[in-house]
Parts: sequence; C-alpha cells; structure tokens
Amino acid sequence: MIAELLDQIKDPEIPVLTIAELGILRGFDVVGSAVTVTITPTYSGCPAMDAIKADITSVLEDHGFTAIVKTTYSPPWTTDMITLEGRAKLGRIGIAPPGPRSAVRCPRCFSGSPRTVSEFGSTACKALMVCSKCGEPFDLFKELR
Repeated sequence: MIAELLDQIKDPEIPVLTIAELGILRGFDVVGSAVTVTITPTYSGCPAMDAIKADITSVLEDHGFTAIVKTTYSPPWTTDMITLEGRAKLGRIGIAPPGPRSAVRCPRCFSGSPRTVSEFGSTACKALMVCSKCGEPFDLFKELR
C-alpha cells in the first residue's frame, strides 16, 4: 500500500513523472504507522525538494500514517536513475531524455541533428535545444553521471 501511495507523488517541475520514475525515491521503511521515506535530490539546492517532502507527508498522513522524510546524498542521483518509463514519458511531452549529446533526437520529428541554444533551459536540469530539421525548440534533460 505504501508503494502505491508514494507512486502518486509527482515531480513538481516535470509533473508527468513520479518521484519513483525520476529515481529520487530511494526507499521506505514502515514501523507501525510510521513511514520513513528516503529521497535524493537531483542536485544540491533543488527547489522542488520542499514541495516533494510536503507532498509525501500529505499523502501519507491523509491515509493515517506518520511521515518521516529523510534526504540522502549518497550515492548521488544521476540521470541513469530515471526509469525507462520515465524516459518514455519525457519524450512524449517533448523533453529529450538524458543521454550523450551526440545521441539526442528531436522529440517531435526524431531528427538527430539538434543544436544547443542555451545550457540553461526551463529548469536548471535542462538545456534548451532546437531541431535543425523541423526548427522546433525543446528541452533536453541534462545528463548527470
């Protein structure tokens, strides 16, 4: 039941992804009615962490549990932790999933020839790209390893 409740928690910056699909949900422990949830930020200073903690607490408390949310930085989060389903969801909403820049494809026309417009996209973890074929701008989820 706890896994299903936590699977309702979406990333506030990319709300099509759950925290599990994004790979920041590290696990949980249940002792009686207390649930300790461990999460890892995508990078230090991630502004979404407070909202994620609040969402975890709210969902668990709405179902009668006491929530304890812990943050761990070890091992650090990398884009390798995004699940295959998470990567597919990113592509479906027009965000190129992380990977080597040489392998980036436009999420609209699937051309393999985009160019970087700016290393700073709509959030700190994305870069702004434009497709050289169809001309559409799109975000690239930056690769972190």
